[in-house]
Amino acid sequence: MIKFGIDRLLDENELRRPLAGRRIALLAHPASVTKTMTHTLDALASLPDLKLSAAFGPQHGLRGDKQDNMMESPDFVDPLYGIPVFSLYGEIRRPTEAMMATFDVLLVDLQDLGCRIYTFITTLLYVLEAAAQHNKSVWILDRPNPAGRPVEGLKLRPGWESFVGAGELPMRHGLTLGELAQWFIARFNLNVDCRVVAMQGWQPEAAPGYGWPLGERGWINPSPNAPNLWMTRCYAGTVMLEGTTLSEGRGTTRPLELFGAPDIDARLLLESMQALAPEWLTGCRLRECWFEPTFHKHVGKLCGGVQIHVDDPAYHHRDFRPWRLLALAFKALRRLQPDYPLWRDFPYEYELDRLAIDIINGSPLLREWVDDDQAELGDLEALTRTDEQAWEEERRAFLLY
Repeated sequence: MIKFGIDRLLDENELRRPLAGRRIALLAHPASVTKTMTHTLDALASLPDLKLSAAFGPQHGLRGDKQDNMMESPDFVDPLYGIPVFSLYGEIRRPTEAMMATFDVLLVDLQDLGCRIYTFITTLLYVLEAAAQHNKSVWILDRPNPAGRPVEGLKLRPGWESFVGAGELPMRHGLTLGELAQWFIARFNLNVDCRVVAMQGWQPEAAPGYGWPLGERGWINPSPNAPNLWMTRCYAGTVMLEGTTLSEGRGTTRPLELFGAPDIDARLLLESMQALAPEWLTGCRLRECWFEPTFHKHVGKLCGGVQIHVDDPAYHHRDFRPWRLLALAFKALRRLQPDYPLWRDFPYEYELDRLAIDIINGSPLLREWVDDDQAELGDLEALTRTDEQAWEEERRAFLLY
């Protein structure tokens, strides 16, 4: 049976002993729960040997309060425990000196999705940098990467760092939060007291979960549009839809597992994708579908689209490459409708001067490849494979499991 970092901290008195007498803060979100589905804040507060002095919430809040992206959360005082709860997704996104003064040790218990753009890992970097500056300790209560170990996508290019791009990671990095913390410390040369409370029994290659202990642990949305394991498998590709005019399925019951728009022919799009690069479509099942978003893009309009199925026997963990799949969808759409207004121009995650699709990908390389009618599939494959191989080698030193 698997044991997450939080459950080890609760069960093992010796593990907790160094925390006695120190002021403890917690960085957590709605999916920060124990094996009994108790929220980590409540579980820690029940321990007589720990002194909780503050809590922090990332994007979408400590307990969960914001449905969409770029909706800020306020600071407040927890009504049950009387401690300050600071938002790291509001007027500020880095902890201030006053916030850092409220604790001695910060416990980080965040369920990640295994994708560079997920803002929780940027928040992790920011708190590690602040802890180094203010001589505080950070303990990472490690959790599974539900997308598992596969690596995919272009690495972020220098100068393209943002709140959705903390460092030169590929889109799908294949690390746990504890492993990422160690990489951040090495990459940015941080002098910080950081301890990873590792999981016991995590088997990222084991079927059927391939990263998530399916059947052992229930799923809780770490953010409102991360409703299940299947979304996490697709996310490294479907997150790019946020930078396009295509719906990513927000406003439906299957967000980030499907995509479409009122003015595309999904059947023709699928046929074009299959003709261009069938090898980029393996490991899943694609199905033409129709949907009508109840909010967000194309609200109230019938959209022709494609659903990506990774929940049946067609799913093959190592063969499925969601980033390539969506890159191919963009390329096929561009060839079918050269003038299609694909790229969405709007302020994205505090970035005002660059296209969202470029911020998401950590460079303009993907967009330029899609828009270049002379660019071939092999051009992107060669560039991406070089990045993936380099990252596979770089991350090896930080693997804990």
